[in-house]
Amino acid sequence: MQPVTRFAPSPTGLLHLGHAYSAVRAHDYARERDGTFLLRIEDIDPGRSRPEHVDGILADLLWLGLEWDGELLYQSERLPLYAEALERLKAAGLVYPCFCTRADIADSVAAPQGPDGLIYPGTCRHLAEPDLTRPHAWRLDMAKALAFFRESGSPASDSDLGSRFRGSTLMWCDDEREIIATPEIFGDVVLARKDAPASYHLAVTVDDAAQGVTHVVRGRDLFASTHVHRLLQALLDLPTPAYHHHALLTDAKGERLAKRHKAPTLADLRAGGIDPAALVQALRQGELPAGYSLAEA
Repeated sequence: MQPVTRFAPSPTGLLHLGHAYSAVRAHDYARERDGTFLLRIEDIDPGRSRPEHVDGILADLLWLGLEWDGELLYQSERLPLYAEALERLKAAGLVYPCFCTRADIADSVAAPQGPDGLIYPGTCRHLAEPDLTRPHAWRLDMAKALAFFRESGSPASDSDLGSRFRGSTLMWCDDEREIIATPEIFGDVVLARKDAPASYHLAVTVDDAAQGVTHVVRGRDLFASTHVHRLLQALLDLPTPAYHHHALLTDAKGERLAKRHKAPTLADLRAGGIDPAALVQALRQGELPAGYSLAEA
C-alpha cells in the first residue's frame, strides 16, 4: 500500500526549524515509497490563527522545496464534519457540556496532573439540567467512553456507533511497536471548546480519516495525544493509521523549539541567506546547525 502522510501546521505564528524537520520527515516518508504528501492548515483557533501566517507557511515550504499533493485543506472549511462526529458521540451519551473556566479547574483541589496539565475533576459531569444557552465546551466522559468500548452486551444507546471493537484492547502501531492505549490518563478531554467548534483531538482524528492518511509522521511531543485519538477512532469507527513520532529539536539551552519561546523562524533563516537545499539535506542526515540538537520529548 502506498502511504499517505501529511504536514498539519497551525497558522498561529511563523514556522521554525523544528517544523521544517517534521515536514521533511513526513514528506520524505511518502516520497521514498511513491506515496502522497498532504498539507493541512489547522486554523480553527479563532483567537490565534492569522491569514498572514498561512502565507508564511506556504512560502516556507516552497522555499524548502517541499511540494504537497492535491488541494490545500483548511480545517475552518470542515466544521460540518466535526459537528457530525460530535453529534454521534452526543447521541451515544458519551459527552457532556462543561461550563467551567480554566480558573475553576485550577482552583479545584481534585484536579491532578495529566499529560496536558490539570485533569478535569468532573464538576459538570452529572448536571441534571445544564443550561445550554450559556457558553460551554463539550467533554468526553472518559469512563463512559471506555465502558462503551469494552462492553460485550448491547450498545449503550440507539446510536449508530460501531460496536465491532468492544471487548478488545485499544492499540496502535508506533515505529513498528505495538502500543496499548490508555486514554484515561487525560481524564475527560475537551472535544469542542467554548470558542472553537472542535478541539485538536477531535479535528485531527476526523481529518486524518477523511483524508485517507495511512501514516502519521509527527513530533514526539504528540505521542501522548495518540492515546485519545485511538479511542476516538474506535468510538467513531474510523481507521487507525500507523504512527511515527520523531525526536524533537532543542536549542542550546536544551529547550524544545516552540513558537511561544520565540524560536528563530525559517523566515529569519531565509533572510539570512541560508541555502534551503543544503539545509534540507542536512536535516535529512540529522546534521543540525550549531546550537541545535535532537532530543526525545
